[in-house]
Amino acid sequence: MKDLKKYSNKIKAAFVLLIVMFIILLSNFNTLQNSKKTNENINAIYNDRLVVSRYIFQYANELYFIKANAVETKLNDTQKKEQIIAALKNIQNIDELYLKTVLTSKEKTSFAAFLASCSAINKDTQNKNWNQVSHSGNQALQTLELLSQIQSKEGKSKLTNSNTLYNDNNILGQLQIALLVILGGISLYLLMAKKNKINIKIPEPQSMN
Repeated sequence: MKDLKKYSNKIKAAFVLLIVMFIILLSNFNTLQNSKKTNENINAIYNDRLVVSRYIFQYANELYFIKANAVETKLNDTQKKEQIIAALKNIQNIDELYLKTVLTSKEKTSFAAFLASCSAINKDTQNKNWNQVSHSGNQALQTLELLSQIQSKEGKSKLTNSNTLYNDNNILGQLQIALLVILGGISLYLLMAKKNKINIKIPEPQSMN
């Protein structure tokens, strides 16, 4: 019975060992997934937020240039038109880069409004309606401000998510350490456990004397 009980305890220990190993593997898989998501968030913050913020800054510079030329009294209509058309071409070049980034639904809506304002500037420039050019420029700048706010909010959201994943990885790491300690204890138990030996006494033959 003692051997049977000892054998049963070893089976239980081996079963617990398998469970611990499975939990460690699952925890490690979750850690890898979290690391992958964190890397994606970091790339998104740079490619779709920081880079886009630079595009917005460049947009703003071109729009202020357009507004300044529209109200400049020292320039004639032809000069104003040439300067503003050149600035609009620069904006169109930035458009191509901006559209390559990942845009949220709100960004798409605001960017469409921005493009509409730029189209209005082009139309008013062709008609030499300089007051309206300045007004459309203000509208475009207001849209850029909204896009900038969206950038900040989305970047903060990505950063918060990355911090959450980082904290989760720390917790999973501590769990793995604890499980490894348990794993080591079980392994030590299995190595040191020995079957109890049963000594069977053989009766000595009775003396004929």
